[in-house]
Amino acid sequence: MSASAIAASRPRWPVLHRFARHRLALIGVGIIVLLVLACAIGPSFVPYNEFQIDIRHRFQPPFAGPHLLGTDELGRDLLARLLMAGRISLSLGCAAMMISVGVGTVVGTVAGFYGGLVGDVLMRLVDAVLCFPSIFLLLTLAALVNPGVLAITLIIALTSWMEVARMAQAQIRGLVARDFTAAAVVIGSGNGRIMFRELLPNAVAPILVAATLIVARAILLESYVSFLGYGIQPPIASWGNMLEKAQQYLTTAPWLALLPGIAVTLAVTSFNFLGDGLRDALDPRSPHA
Repeated sequence: MSASAIAASRPRWPVLHRFARHRLALIGVGIIVLLVLACAIGPSFVPYNEFQIDIRHRFQPPFAGPHLLGTDELGRDLLARLLMAGRISLSLGCAAMMISVGVGTVVGTVAGFYGGLVGDVLMRLVDAVLCFPSIFLLLTLAALVNPGVLAITLIIALTSWMEVARMAQAQIRGLVARDFTAAAVVIGSGNGRIMFRELLPNAVAPILVAATLIVARAILLESYVSFLGYGIQPPIASWGNMLEKAQQYLTTAPWLALLPGIAVTLAVTSFNFLGDGLRDALDPRSPHA
């Protein structure tokens, strides 16, 4: 076979081609898109809002009355609350991911580029924060502040950036010795340009994979904290505080816990599938590539 025929047989977009071969990742993307669309536009099609109380239909089971997915202990529509809670949980997860990836990437890039004393100080800071179990650190910080969406987002982000920093530092440290870095120095590029215009784009693949996993982790952490009463406070609904309110009705109204539990499971599993697919697609040496 000629060289031109071999080149023509290769996919034009190899990363997309490898990603499309990962069936679980495609399923994850589909579920994420459905969840986002449902939470974004779904409440507009529900005839009830998340705060409306229908005392005549308290504890209505799903598909057994005017409320499609049933009602809670106050008669509030579970579908409306589930969709509005999804807005909070998904937005919180994405916002926490962006903050933690930003902080971790900057710290790791600076530590990997400069090395020496600067790198040692920054990485010892990362190690010191990693010494504390993240869930206990999260609960401690949550107990010290007035709980709210912004506060919980910042707390989750500030307890999730360390792994990204270690990953970025390892990638940048390996790239500093490459020829293109030396060429950038020779032509007079400043340190900032070298770090963020030359080195970081070549280290973005593992950071991108970590970002998807951080979204899943942030959703779980919000659920943990809200379940324990330190997270998003009622009447604002999140999947975590819906689970917290449902625990006393597990035997009499199990759907109150089942529905938000399914939502959390779908979201977390889908983001994990997406991360696995990105990891395999961005690494041509992967056995799935």
